[in-house]
Amino acid sequence: MHQAIETFFASDYKNWHLTGVRRKQSQSIQILASGSRTKPCLTIYDDGEGQHPEHFEGTFLSLLQGNKNEIAFVQGKYNMGGTGAIVFCGEHRYQLIASKRFDGSGDFGFTLIRKHPLTSEEKKTKKNTWYEYLKIDGKIPSFPITELELGLAGRKFTTGTIIKLFDYQLPSGSRGGLPQEVRRSLNQFLFEPALPIYLKDSPERYPNNKVLEGDTFGLKRRLEEDDSKYIQEHFTDELTHKGVGAIKATCYVFKAKVDGKSVKDTRDAIDKEFFPEGMCVLFSLNGQVHGHLGTQFISGTLKMPLLKNHLLIHVDCTGMDYDFRSELFMASRDRLKSGEKTSDLRQMLKDLVIKGRLTDIYKQRKNAISVEGGDARDLLKSFSKNLPFNKDLMRLLNQTFKIEQQDEEKKKPDKPEKPKEKKQKEPFNPKRYPSFFNLKSGGGAKFLTIPERDEKTIQFSTDVEDNYFDRSEDPGELKVSILQRKTNETAGGDKVGEVEAPAELLDIRKSSPKDGTIRIGLGATSDLKVGEELEIQATLGGPEDFECRFWVKIVEPNKEQKPVEKPEDEEEPPMGLPDYQLVYQDAPPETPDAMTWDKLGEQGVVMDWEIPMLPFVGDDGNLEKVFINMDSRVLRTYVSRQGAIGMDQKEIAEKKYISSIYFHTIFLFSISKNKKFEMKRGEESIDLQDYLRDVFSSYYSEFLLNFGMEDLISTMAD
Repeated sequence: MHQAIETFFASDYKNWHLTGVRRKQSQSIQILASGSRTKPCLTIYDDGEGQHPEHFEGTFLSLLQGNKNEIAFVQGKYNMGGTGAIVFCGEHRYQLIASKRFDGSGDFGFTLIRKHPLTSEEKKTKKNTWYEYLKIDGKIPSFPITELELGLAGRKFTTGTIIKLFDYQLPSGSRGGLPQEVRRSLNQFLFEPALPIYLKDSPERYPNNKVLEGDTFGLKRRLEEDDSKYIQEHFTDELTHKGVGAIKATCYVFKAKVDGKSVKDTRDAIDKEFFPEGMCVLFSLNGQVHGHLGTQFISGTLKMPLLKNHLLIHVDCTGMDYDFRSELFMASRDRLKSGEKTSDLRQMLKDLVIKGRLTDIYKQRKNAISVEGGDARDLLKSFSKNLPFNKDLMRLLNQTFKIEQQDEEKKKPDKPEKPKEKKQKEPFNPKRYPSFFNLKSGGGAKFLTIPERDEKTIQFSTDVEDNYFDRSEDPGELKVSILQRKTNETAGGDKVGEVEAPAELLDIRKSSPKDGTIRIGLGATSDLKVGEELEIQATLGGPEDFECRFWVKIVEPNKEQKPVEKPEDEEEPPMGLPDYQLVYQDAPPETPDAMTWDKLGEQGVVMDWEIPMLPFVGDDGNLEKVFINMDSRVLRTYVSRQGAIGMDQKEIAEKKYISSIYFHTIFLFSISKNKKFEMKRGEESIDLQDYLRDVFSSYYSEFLLNFGMEDLISTMAD
């Protein structure tokens, strides 16, 4: 698709980042709305080649003819795209198609499509209805025109095609005009469209809407705008794998707070603008999204729950091998197939992004909230003195949390670590285009080794800006090629020569530059044997290409320790008992370093009056810490109901609150984890930590505080 744009729009496409130039181009493809708000009519126009009336039945009205199969850069496959929207066109399914050939020859032809209304007799004999189109005297109706006034923006209709959808059913929840709600859906599913699109609504539908028309050009460009207030950073990791082809994953990490909004308001705005329907991992072909994954991939598969509401991953599948790609996507282009190839893709995507920059970003966010909290073991000992634990109850806790063992480990004092001296890092001054590209790994040595069937990361130094590969305008490119292959006698000869397909010998992983460093991962495939040597050339493209050549040799694989085999019925060892962390709206004067709402908010974690607790689940899926809100509405209401109380009584009330929240959290977590419950909100899967947060926010914590056992017994007695 990129090559098609460069070929057919060579003099224009580089200027589409300019508002005026992009708007003029977008008026070649328009969507217009008319009629009512609830049942609008949508008119879709383009000034493409158009069709003669006598050719309608072989183009617009044909099915399964595959007249686009020989055109590599277009999306059509089954010749059914124009009919896909009919099922959303009101009760009677009316759709108008009209067209005139681009060169002005022939008449303006039109036809009307509808679902055939079955007669009383037909209902007795026919099992299904069918769709039919209008012909007059056996022909597609037509008449000559020079131009027509159709309400198009900036022009009248002369040639091209229009499709009008009557009483169209927009997605549920769409309340704004086309430039608002529909634009978001178009951007999400046309992540990187070939051409911009113009949207025009009518004042009759939205008389108070001041923005009734405008262009849209895909989610990618909105995410990568220089003035984007939502994006913290974005970067790309690319993998070329034998039998799969190229997988290019771009990660967009969102800021926790923008424009003075609260963390919650920021998250809500990000969800509305960038994550409709929970689509946070998008798989696209030629810029069009063909399938997606939800937040479960980020929190469950990647084990990065702090990023699940602040990370969007776009996976470009255009460079995949056809055989692999054809096993991924449904013909409807709305979801991924469930199968072996899809599972392989998920695993490769996981490995790709975890080995890239995303892991460092997540560690930074996690470390920012990893401050010292309360000691859960002391709380457990104190609590058990007054309420002896039943053996079965302790067994349940020990199945999930390593309580007894951890007590023993706690007795061993930790050796104090010597503070490490921080090296002063020189400031990096990036350039728009590189001026050098040098091998950094191995001290610049031109001979490196790769263990057999393993991967090695090779670093290069440069001075180009971090988004060099990812920017929408004039991006750069990094190519890896194999110049020579030397085999030894044991590998079957002494062949020396040029190799044209590096993906046959190497799995290649490329990452975006970061502060002047570019990383390439080279993995030896099964076709390479110990002793073989490859001459590699890495080329950093731009106005001037920079080349770096080096040799790699395949060596014996690293010796791995054999994993200790355990009986099949042996379960995973229990995790350590999680500590708790008290969180305040503002840090108390006596503990100025205490965790606060704002400190959590800086990492995208929402805590406010209505959230008594937040469980934090770590990378391994285990409960690491329980954040307890000491300024929650529940606690403040409970203390105020005690009347005039002293500091000792207030402290007792707070201890009851802390212990109730903490123990109920670890028990609910233990039961849910051991029983392997899966949580859902409607049809949407949710994380265990979200479930627990919502449970405690829905009056459960208030119940725990206000109804102790003695209260329940007395209530039942009454």
